[in-house]
Amino acid sequence: MNSPATTKMDEGAAMHVLHADGLAKTYAEGKLRTPVFDGLHLQVTAGETVAIVGASGAGKSTLLHLLGGLDTPTAGEVYVAGQKMSALSDAARGALRNKALGFIYQFHHLLPEFTALENVMLPVLLNGTTVPDASSRARALLESVGLGHRLEHKPGELSGGERQRAAVARALVNRPACVLGDEPTGNLDEKTAAHVFELMLELNREQKTSLVMVTHDRRLARRLDRVLELHEGKLRELALEEV
Repeated sequence: MNSPATTKMDEGAAMHVLHADGLAKTYAEGKLRTPVFDGLHLQVTAGETVAIVGASGAGKSTLLHLLGGLDTPTAGEVYVAGQKMSALSDAARGALRNKALGFIYQFHHLLPEFTALENVMLPVLLNGTTVPDASSRARALLESVGLGHRLEHKPGELSGGERQRAAVARALVNRPACVLGDEPTGNLDEKTAAHVFELMLELNREQKTSLVMVTHDRRLARRLDRVLELHEGKLRELALEEV
Protein backbone atom coordinates (compact mmCIF):
# COMPACT_ATOMS: atom_id res chain seq x y z
CA MET A 1 0.00 0.00 0.00
CA ASN A 2 1.25 3.49 -0.82
CA SER A 3 1.82 5.89 2.04
CA PRO A 4 -0.19 9.17 1.94
CA ALA A 5 3.00 11.04 1.05
CA THR A 6 3.76 8.68 -1.84
CA THR A 7 0.21 8.84 -3.14
CA LYS A 8 0.25 12.63 -3.01
CA MET A 9 3.56 12.73 -4.91
CA ASP A 10 2.30 10.34 -7.61
CA GLU A 11 -0.85 12.40 -8.07
CA GLY A 12 1.20 15.58 -8.34
CA ALA A 13 3.55 14.00 -10.86
CA ALA A 14 0.59 12.88 -12.97
CA MET A 15 -0.31 16.54 -13.54
CA HIS A 16 2.88 17.00 -15.59
CA VAL A 17 4.20 15.27 -18.68
CA LEU A 18 7.62 15.32 -17.03
CA HIS A 19 8.35 15.65 -13.33
CA ALA A 20 11.64 15.36 -11.45
CA ASP A 21 11.64 15.38 -7.66
CA GLY A 22 14.77 15.65 -5.54
CA LEU A 23 16.98 14.50 -8.40
CA ALA A 24 20.64 13.84 -7.58
CA LYS A 25 23.56 12.39 -9.52
CA THR A 26 27.01 11.50 -8.21
CA TYR A 27 29.67 9.69 -10.21
CA ALA A 28 31.93 7.30 -8.32
CA GLU A 29 35.36 6.06 -9.34
CA GLY A 30 37.10 4.08 -6.61
CA LYS A 31 36.95 6.26 -3.51
CA LEU A 32 36.44 9.42 -5.53
CA ARG A 33 32.92 10.89 -5.52
CA THR A 34 31.98 13.61 -8.00
CA PRO A 35 28.53 15.14 -7.37
CA VAL A 36 26.92 16.71 -10.45
CA PHE A 37 23.81 18.03 -8.77
CA ASP A 38 21.62 17.29 -5.77
CA GLY A 39 17.96 17.89 -4.99
CA LEU A 40 16.82 19.21 -8.37
CA HIS A 41 13.11 19.73 -9.01
CA LEU A 42 11.50 20.24 -12.41
CA GLN A 43 7.95 20.12 -13.72
CA VAL A 44 6.99 20.39 -17.39
CA THR A 45 3.35 20.81 -18.39
CA ALA A 46 1.67 19.74 -21.62
CA GLY A 47 2.74 21.85 -24.59
CA GLU A 48 5.30 23.86 -22.58
CA THR A 49 8.73 24.69 -24.00
CA VAL A 50 11.69 24.85 -21.61
CA ALA A 51 15.34 25.75 -22.28
CA ILE A 52 18.15 24.55 -20.02
CA VAL A 53 21.30 26.65 -20.22
CA GLY A 54 24.57 26.65 -18.31
CA ALA A 55 28.33 26.44 -18.65
CA SER A 56 30.03 23.52 -20.34
CA GLY A 57 30.40 20.70 -17.84
CA ALA A 58 27.56 21.90 -15.62
CA GLY A 59 25.67 18.64 -16.12
CA LYS A 60 23.02 19.69 -18.65
CA SER A 61 23.31 16.57 -20.78
CA THR A 62 23.43 14.39 -17.66
CA LEU A 63 20.17 15.97 -16.48
CA LEU A 64 18.55 15.35 -19.85
CA HIS A 65 19.64 11.70 -19.79
CA LEU A 66 18.11 11.28 -16.33
CA LEU A 67 14.86 12.92 -17.43
CA GLY A 68 14.71 10.59 -20.42
CA GLY A 69 15.41 7.45 -18.43
CA LEU A 70 18.72 6.89 -20.24
CA ASP A 71 20.63 7.08 -16.95
CA THR A 72 19.73 6.31 -13.34
CA PRO A 73 19.75 9.01 -10.65
CA THR A 74 21.69 8.52 -7.43
CA ALA A 75 18.63 9.77 -5.57
CA GLY A 76 15.24 11.25 -6.38
CA GLU A 77 12.55 10.25 -8.83
CA VAL A 78 11.61 10.96 -12.43
CA TYR A 79 8.01 10.64 -13.55
CA VAL A 80 7.11 10.45 -17.24
CA ALA A 81 3.43 10.86 -18.10
CA GLY A 82 2.68 10.24 -14.42
CA GLN A 83 4.61 6.97 -14.22
CA LYS A 84 7.53 6.55 -11.82
CA MET A 85 10.49 5.42 -13.92
CA SER A 86 12.24 3.62 -11.03
CA ALA A 87 9.18 1.43 -10.45
CA LEU A 88 9.24 0.03 -14.00
CA SER A 89 11.14 -2.95 -15.36
CA ASP A 90 13.79 -2.28 -17.99
CA ALA A 91 11.39 -3.42 -20.71
CA ALA A 92 8.51 -1.29 -19.43
CA ARG A 93 10.81 1.70 -19.04
CA GLY A 94 11.99 1.31 -22.62
CA ALA A 95 8.42 1.01 -23.89
CA LEU A 96 7.35 4.14 -22.01
CA ARG A 97 10.39 6.03 -23.27
CA ASN A 98 9.62 5.06 -26.86
CA LYS A 99 5.95 6.00 -26.55
CA ALA A 100 6.00 9.13 -24.38
CA LEU A 101 9.37 10.73 -25.19
CA GLY A 102 11.19 11.84 -28.31
CA PHE A 103 14.92 12.54 -28.47
CA ILE A 104 16.89 14.92 -30.70
CA TYR A 105 20.65 15.11 -30.32
CA GLN A 106 23.34 17.45 -31.64
CA PHE A 107 24.33 14.63 -34.00
CA HIS A 108 21.34 13.07 -35.71
CA HIS A 109 22.05 9.40 -34.81
CA LEU A 110 20.14 8.15 -37.84
CA LEU A 111 20.91 4.55 -38.79
CA PRO A 112 23.18 4.83 -41.85
CA GLU A 113 21.97 1.64 -43.56
CA PHE A 114 18.31 2.73 -43.52
CA THR A 115 16.54 5.34 -45.65
CA ALA A 116 15.03 8.48 -44.14
CA LEU A 117 11.60 6.83 -44.33
CA GLU A 118 12.81 3.65 -42.62
CA ASN A 119 14.58 5.63 -39.87
CA VAL A 120 11.38 7.52 -39.03
CA MET A 121 9.24 4.37 -39.25
CA LEU A 122 11.38 2.46 -36.75
CA PRO A 123 10.01 3.94 -33.46
CA VAL A 124 6.45 3.31 -34.66
CA LEU A 125 7.21 -0.28 -35.59
CA LEU A 126 8.72 -0.84 -32.14
CA ASN A 127 5.32 0.12 -30.70
CA GLY A 128 3.73 -2.75 -32.62
CA THR A 129 2.17 -0.64 -35.38
CA THR A 130 1.73 -2.33 -38.77
CA VAL A 131 4.17 -1.51 -41.56
CA PRO A 132 1.54 0.31 -43.71
CA ASP A 133 0.45 2.50 -40.78
CA ALA A 134 4.03 3.20 -39.75
CA SER A 135 4.91 4.12 -43.33
CA SER A 136 1.91 6.43 -43.62
CA ARG A 137 2.75 8.30 -40.41
CA ALA A 138 6.43 8.56 -41.26
CA ARG A 139 5.72 9.83 -44.77
CA ALA A 140 3.34 12.49 -43.46
CA LEU A 141 5.89 13.79 -40.95
CA LEU A 142 8.76 13.77 -43.43
CA GLU A 143 6.62 15.75 -45.84
CA SER A 144 5.78 18.23 -43.06
CA VAL A 145 9.51 18.83 -42.46
CA GLY A 146 10.17 19.31 -46.17
CA LEU A 147 11.67 15.90 -46.91
CA GLY A 148 8.88 14.37 -48.96
CA HIS A 149 11.24 14.18 -51.94
CA ARG A 150 14.02 12.51 -49.92
CA LEU A 151 12.17 9.51 -48.46
CA GLU A 152 14.37 6.89 -50.07
CA HIS A 153 17.68 8.64 -49.42
CA LYS A 154 20.03 7.29 -46.76
CA PRO A 155 21.61 9.65 -44.20
CA GLY A 156 24.88 9.78 -46.15
CA GLU A 157 22.95 11.19 -49.11
CA LEU A 158 21.34 13.99 -47.08
CA SER A 159 22.74 17.37 -46.06
CA GLY A 160 23.35 18.17 -42.39
CA GLY A 161 20.14 20.16 -42.16
CA GLU A 162 18.15 17.42 -43.90
CA ARG A 163 19.52 14.79 -41.53
CA GLN A 164 18.52 16.89 -38.54
CA ARG A 165 15.04 17.47 -39.96
CA ALA A 166 14.70 13.71 -40.37
CA ALA A 167 15.77 13.34 -36.73
CA VAL A 168 13.05 15.83 -35.70
CA ALA A 169 10.48 13.78 -37.63
CA ARG A 170 11.70 10.59 -35.95
CA ALA A 171 11.40 12.21 -32.50
CA LEU A 172 7.79 13.21 -33.17
CA VAL A 173 6.47 10.20 -35.08
CA ASN A 174 5.04 8.50 -31.97
CA ARG A 175 3.30 11.75 -30.95
CA PRO A 176 5.23 11.86 -27.65
CA ALA A 177 4.18 13.86 -24.62
CA CYS A 178 7.60 15.50 -24.51
CA VAL A 179 10.64 15.91 -26.76
CA LEU A 180 14.09 16.17 -25.17
CA GLY A 181 16.66 18.01 -27.28
CA ASP A 182 20.39 18.01 -26.47
CA GLU A 183 21.90 20.90 -28.46
CA PRO A 184 19.71 19.88 -31.42
CA THR A 185 20.94 22.77 -33.58
CA GLY A 186 24.51 22.91 -32.22
CA ASN A 187 26.10 21.15 -35.19
CA LEU A 188 24.43 23.29 -37.86
CA ASP A 189 25.33 26.58 -39.50
CA GLU A 190 23.38 29.62 -38.28
CA LYS A 191 20.86 29.69 -41.13
CA THR A 192 20.13 25.96 -41.01
CA ALA A 193 19.97 26.01 -37.21
CA ALA A 194 17.36 28.79 -37.31
CA HIS A 195 15.31 26.80 -39.84
CA VAL A 196 15.40 23.59 -37.77
CA PHE A 197 14.55 25.52 -34.59
CA GLU A 198 11.54 27.19 -36.24
CA LEU A 199 10.42 23.78 -37.42
CA MET A 200 10.62 22.39 -33.89
CA LEU A 201 8.52 25.27 -32.54
CA GLU A 202 5.97 24.88 -35.33
CA LEU A 203 5.56 21.18 -34.66
CA ASN A 204 5.39 21.89 -30.92
CA ARG A 205 2.44 24.20 -31.53
CA GLU A 206 0.71 21.82 -33.93
CA GLN A 207 1.11 18.65 -31.87
CA LYS A 208 1.01 20.23 -28.37
CA THR A 209 4.16 18.28 -27.55
CA SER A 210 6.28 19.67 -24.73
CA LEU A 211 9.89 20.52 -25.50
CA VAL A 212 12.85 20.53 -23.10
CA MET A 213 15.97 21.71 -24.89
CA VAL A 214 19.56 22.01 -23.69
CA THR A 215 21.20 24.82 -25.64
CA HIS A 216 24.21 27.14 -25.43
CA ASP A 217 22.44 29.63 -27.74
CA ARG A 218 20.63 32.08 -25.49
CA ARG A 219 18.98 33.77 -28.47
CA LEU A 220 17.12 30.54 -29.11
CA ALA A 221 16.49 29.99 -25.39
CA ARG A 222 14.64 33.33 -25.17
CA ARG A 223 12.10 32.02 -27.66
CA LEU A 224 10.91 29.30 -25.28
CA ASP A 225 8.37 29.63 -22.47
CA ARG A 226 10.89 29.24 -19.65
CA VAL A 227 14.66 29.33 -19.32
CA LEU A 228 16.36 27.38 -16.53
CA GLU A 229 20.05 27.75 -15.70
CA LEU A 230 22.00 24.83 -14.26
CA HIS A 231 24.77 26.34 -12.16
CA GLU A 232 26.84 24.72 -9.41
CA GLY A 233 24.39 21.84 -9.15
CA LYS A 234 21.26 23.98 -8.85
CA LEU A 235 18.46 24.84 -11.29
CA ARG A 236 17.31 28.45 -11.32
CA GLU A 237 14.63 29.99 -13.49
CA LEU A 238 15.91 33.08 -15.29
CA ALA A 239 13.97 36.26 -15.90
CA LEU A 240 13.90 37.33 -19.54
CA GLU A 241 16.44 40.12 -18.96
CA GLU A 242 18.90 37.58 -17.49
CA VAL A 243 18.88 35.29 -20.53
